[in-house]
Amino acid sequence: MNTKAEQTKGVNALDIGKLVLAVLVLAAGIFAYSWFGSDSSIPQSVLMLGVLAALVVALAIGAFTAPGRRVRAFLGESQFELRKVVWPTRDETLKTTGIIMVVVIILSLLLGLIDLILKSVVLDWLLKLGS
Repeated sequence: MNTKAEQTKGVNALDIGKLVLAVLVLAAGIFAYSWFGSDSSIPQSVLMLGVLAALVVALAIGAFTAPGRRVRAFLGESQFELRKVVWPTRDETLKTTGIIMVVVIILSLLLGLIDLILKSVVLDWLLKLGS
């Protein structure tokens, strides 16, 4: 359990300005891609690199805002918690997968049998009683 106190500070005007700037940079990269996309003299790879550069710059700008710092802290704590996970061995994974496959086959056969019984009851008995 995390013992850190939650900080519920709002977003100030400077952070809002940074986030707006990040969105504008990303939108400019996407706009440039669509604007110069019809120009055959510019290779497609250069256009994609432009969009990726705009994305990186927008993420960098957004990372230095209060929400960006919270996201970075969350990712750091998530990475720390992932180190604590005990992953199953290959043998355990194969055995578990085999068991699940057998259970799925058995249940599908059981549901098919129930469907066949209900179909015969409804079509052969109930519908013939009404005629």
